[in-house]
Formats: sequence, C-alpha cells, structure tokens
Amino acid sequence: MSTPRPHDLLWGLPLSALPDDTPQWALQVVASGQPVVVRRAACADGWVAVGVRGQSRDQRLGTQMRLGDIQRLRSPEALRGCAPSPWPALQALASAAPVLDTCGLAWGPTGGVGYQLATGINVLHLASDLDLVLRAPHPLTRAKALELLDILDCAPCRIDVQLETPAGAVALREWAGCAQRVLLKSPLGARLVSDPWAALECAA
Repeated sequence: MSTPRPHDLLWGLPLSALPDDTPQWALQVVASGQPVVVRRAACADGWVAVGVRGQSRDQRLGTQMRLGDIQRLRSPEALRGCAPSPWPALQALASAAPVLDTCGLAWGPTGGVGYQLATGINVLHLASDLDLVLRAPHPLTRAKALELLDILDCAPCRIDVQLETPAGAVALREWAGCAQRVLLKSPLGARLVSDPWAALECAA
C-alpha cells in the first residue's frame, strides 16, 4: 500500500483509537465503517493525521491513525470518473476533466465530491463547490496557473484547486493572482512564501 498523502481516504480506523471526548456523531461515523481523510499535520513515525467527516460543516474531528490499521486507501486520482449527475459539482468535475487531463499532471477530486464518489453517501447539494488537488512536483508558472484558472472558472460551480508541491499545498487561485507571497500549507503549519517549490529547500 502506498504512503498516505493529504486528501487520501482511509478505511480501518478502530473506535478504540478515538479520544475519550469524541462526540457521538464521530463515533457513529467510525462505527459505520466510513472512511477518514488524511489531513496535513506532523505525526510520529507509524502514524498519520486524519479527519472524521460528519454530515454538516461543523462536524469535523481531527485525530490520528496507525498506519498498521489502514485496510484500504483511495486517492483523489482514483475518483476522477463520474456518471451524469444533477449536482453542479459533479457536472463541474465532468467539464474540468478534459482540461486537467491535458495539463500533464496527476489530479483528482477531494472534499465532498471525492467523499461521495468513494462512499456512495450523498453529501452534495446544489450549492456545493468542487475541490480538486493537482499534483505539481515541478514549478507551474503563474501565467499557466492563470490560464488554467480562467478555463475552470467557466464551470457550473466554483472550483477550488490545491496545487500540491513537494513543500506543501498552495491555492491555484492565489498562485494565479498578483500577490508577491502566497499561503503555503505544510505539515508544520501555514506560512507565506514567494515560491512554493523553493520553500522545501529554504526550510531544510
């Protein structure tokens, strides 16, 4: 099994791994066998930071999971296909796929779209956004980011793309803008950087 990365969905978190003060809704989610999502936080060797997702936006619980407890892993890249749907977020996924497929980078849906595609549980609504991750191991020019954003902004709903660099993630919308520094999210926290791809080198 591959090493879990942010946004991957994991199955197998045992109830016994949850803290004593875990809310009832989170206990029910884990007991029903639903997956947890890998989040961006530092952990000891052999552990991965994960989040339990409830039915509403305020139902989010951060915890940790032993790598040895992982029974199954689904990455965003494995969730790219979807059938025709009345939900704007899924329509946006279908319209964005040809564009992203031609950029030469690995990508996939995250957030509610990824969760629904992976589990079959209906969490989307008419106002749902489409969240995507775009793996960018090498620098993407700001001009190219703006070109991509202009195309994606024609979709049936708002699309938020996280560029996953070796040092962490930065929003495509920010990188396509004019600000000299952008917010980079890493396991060690968030910080402003001028070049997300050089940030790993600077932090070493």
